[in-house]
Formats: sequence, structure tokens, C-alpha cells
Amino acid sequence: MTDPSTVPARADAPRLKSNAIGFFDALVIGLASTSPAYTIAAIIGGLVLYTGVHAPGIMLASFVPMLLIASAFYYLNTVDQDCGTTFSWVTRAMGPWFGWIGGWAIAMTGVLIVGSLAEVGVRYSLLTVGLEDLAYDPFWIRVLTIVLIFVMTAICVWGTEISARLQNVLIVFQVLSLLTFAGVALYQVFTNTSAFDSITPSWEWLNPFGGGWTGVTAGLLLGVFAYWGWESSVNLTEETTNSSQAPGKAAIWSTIVLVVTYLSVTIAVVALAGDAFLAETADEEDAIFQVLASDTMGPWAWVVMLSVATSAIASTQTTIIPASRTGLSMARRGAFPKMFGRIHPRFRTPDVSTWWVAGIASAYYLVVGLLSETALWDTLTALGLLIAFYYALTGIACAIYFRKRLTASVKNFVLIGVGPVLGSLLLIWLLVAAIIDYGNPENSYSETAWFGLGPPLVIGIGIFVTGVVLMVIWYFRDRRFWQERPSTAELDIVRFEAERERARATDGAGS
Repeated sequence: MTDPSTVPARADAPRLKSNAIGFFDALVIGLASTSPAYTIAAIIGGLVLYTGVHAPGIMLASFVPMLLIASAFYYLNTVDQDCGTTFSWVTRAMGPWFGWIGGWAIAMTGVLIVGSLAEVGVRYSLLTVGLEDLAYDPFWIRVLTIVLIFVMTAICVWGTEISARLQNVLIVFQVLSLLTFAGVALYQVFTNTSAFDSITPSWEWLNPFGGGWTGVTAGLLLGVFAYWGWESSVNLTEETTNSSQAPGKAAIWSTIVLVVTYLSVTIAVVALAGDAFLAETADEEDAIFQVLASDTMGPWAWVVMLSVATSAIASTQTTIIPASRTGLSMARRGAFPKMFGRIHPRFRTPDVSTWWVAGIASAYYLVVGLLSETALWDTLTALGLLIAFYYALTGIACAIYFRKRLTASVKNFVLIGVGPVLGSLLLIWLLVAAIIDYGNPENSYSETAWFGLGPPLVIGIGIFVTGVVLMVIWYFRDRRFWQERPSTAELDIVRFEAERERARATDGAGS
């Protein structure tokens, strides 16, 4: 049976505000967390550099494991609506050691990227209003970036409903702006009015291996980074109406909306600018859209610029959510210090965990940015390693946890077993290939060596080893969490669900 000590502890723990958001809000937050406009701007040059005109095919191929892992998130959420997602589910299926390190990986992805997202949001906001000199002033960029992180964190603490309303506005503008840009770009391509050496789109572009295997691994890792973030909707499961179904469905639909958006924009950008131009300007990172928008949309270029700005700003906020909710979940299970499990008495959000994520992220951004500007971009590359790791872990946990139900139907066998495992195997292959690839410093953004290896690999290993050390230290300090034992979906979880429903009913009566 499930360890009985875990059930009351979770039911009696401080609770987030239930029914704060609905399905659409969760879908929007999942989309916003991926930061579609910023992501395309940041990776399109590198994607084309690695794979040429087959960049759209890489985007399509990267979608496959994401959809399969999203299926795992959906089914695991139906039996365990815990805001810690991977941490809680992997602990249930594979035990506390795997669960702890999976939770650590999620928390650290947020810490590593928040500063970079905020910086892009600040820079593009300044560029939108024509303040180019200020946009490239290192001092003011860093100051305004920290201010933006503070503001977005305050909104996260203020309340999930406020966060959702803000994201609803930002994501609609962002996606519509991207699709408008794609439409204008393709119009110019087919009417031969582009200012660039445009090329006509071909169905062959959708073949990720059309240019051979060279660069495919690096391209797929960028693709995984592009889709990362959709699971933020599931991290809000305890705060979502119909929590056993809506968050998981929102995650799946997020990946579908993303693949349509990414394919449309990638095809349009490659056709408009040509693969040669994009490869040559790959080192400009997010500045590529600045060039393309001004020459394509003329006086309306500010729309695309603002789209990238709102994309990065929105993701600055939503990326804090998985890390803070994971910290909360780990704390109330005894896997983290108790203070991270505090719920704000008025706003009913994990305020301590949220502020800690923002504080560590700000410190990391400032220290690494001052030491090396290129290190921030190598950090984004290292994110792909962590993302592939905890996504793969979740897919495997899904098959293990539901293993006694897999043969009940073809649907179960495919969607709960084969699909998630296949997605995990694809991500594990990508992870191993990336580790080998980034062992060579020349394959990193900075092309410099750290301890004889590429910086992304050193950063990834450093994060993982730090997590293992902290996990062992906490094990010897407080072993309550490590008393939990793996279980399966066949075992009785009714008592826990009943306790949770009673707690929610009490919440509703007291509100």
C-alpha cells in the first residue's frame, strides 16, 4: 500500500487557492511560458545554421516527443493533482531519490532562464519605442532587468487570477503578431517584393533529415527548448477548476497550438530571408527579428518588436510558476526546508518559494552576465539538457506507475505506456548525443573551454552535481521524505482524494 504517512501530511498542508483559474487560463499560461516570439527570435538563426532550410522539419520533429510527454503529464495528473508535477509523480512511481532530483531539475530551469528572458523583454521594449542607445547600454539593461523580475514576481505573489488575466492579453497579442508577420512575409515571398534573397517554400523543408544527420542533434535540442514550458499549466493544477482533467488537456493543446505557430513562422522566416542570411546572422541571436521586421513591415515593425517584448515579459512571469510550485510541493513533503512551503495568508500563493526563485535567478543573471556575456547564451543551451532529463523521467514514471493498467485497453497501452516511453527514449537519445556534442568546446556558443569541456555541458553537470550534494545533505538532516515508497495506479488513492476534496470544501466555506 501507499505509505500512509504521506497522505495526511499532504492533505493537511497549506493549500493554494482552488478554482482560481479555468481551462483557457491554464492553456494561455502554458503557451506564455514557452515565450513563442522570443523563442523563435532567439533560435531561428542557430536552427538554420545547423539544419539549413530543414529548420521547419526540426520544429516538427521536436514536437513529437513533446506531445508524447504531454500525454504522460495528462494521465499522471488525473490521479495526482499536485503542483509539484514531475517531483510528486516520479516519487510515487520510482521513489524519493528520483523524485527529488527531478524536482531539482525543474526548479533550476526557472532559475537559469528568468534573467535572460527579462533582459530580452526590457531590450525589445526599449527598441519598440525607439530608445536604441539605452537598449544596448549594459548598466541600464541590467538595472531594468532586475526591476522587471521584481515586478513580475510581485504579480505572481499577488495572485494566480491576476497573473492569468495579464497573460490572456499578452499571449493573444503575441500569437496574432507572429502570424501577421508570417502572413506578410509569405506574401512578399510569393510576390517577389521581399528586400532579401527569398526562396520559395517546399514540402521537403518538413523533412528534418533532408540535409543529412549533421546538425540534427543540435537542432533538436534547440527544438526541445522551443517547446519547453507548456507544462506550467499543470503546475497550476491545484488552482484550476476541474483539476484532474483541465490542466492536462491544457498542456496537450498548448503543444498543438505551438507546433502550428512555430511551423508557420519558421517557414515564413526561412522563405523570406533565405538560409544563407539566417546562418550568417546566427550569432546575433534575438536581434534577427529586429532586422527582419524593419525591412518587412516598415512602419509597422514595432508590432513584431513589441510581440517579442511581451513574449519575454510574459514568460519571465510564467517561468517562475513551475519552479516556485515545485519548491512548495517539495517543502510540504519534507524534501525541502519548511519555509518554502509557506502560503501567503491573503493571496494564497507560495510567496516565500516564489521570492527565492526570483532572488536566486537575479543573482545568477548578474554574476554570470558580469563574468561573461556569452555564458548567458551557453546557459540557455544547458537548459536543453535539464529539460530533456526531467521530461524523460516523467515519461518513464508514467509507464511504471500505470504498469498494471497498460493491458486493459489499446488506448492505455499506446497513450500511457508506449507513447510516453517512446518520447522518453527519444529525449534520452538526444540527451546522450548532446552530452557527447558539448564535450567539444567548439560546439558551444562561446567556443571556449571550461575544464576542457564546452560551457553548456559544464553548467549542466554543475547543476546536477549540486542537486545530488544537496539531496544527500538533506537526506541526513531529515529522512521523513525518504520513507515514502513507490506505488502503482492499482493501489488505493481514494483516501487522499477524499481528504483533498474535504479540504477544498472547507476552503470554499471559509472564503
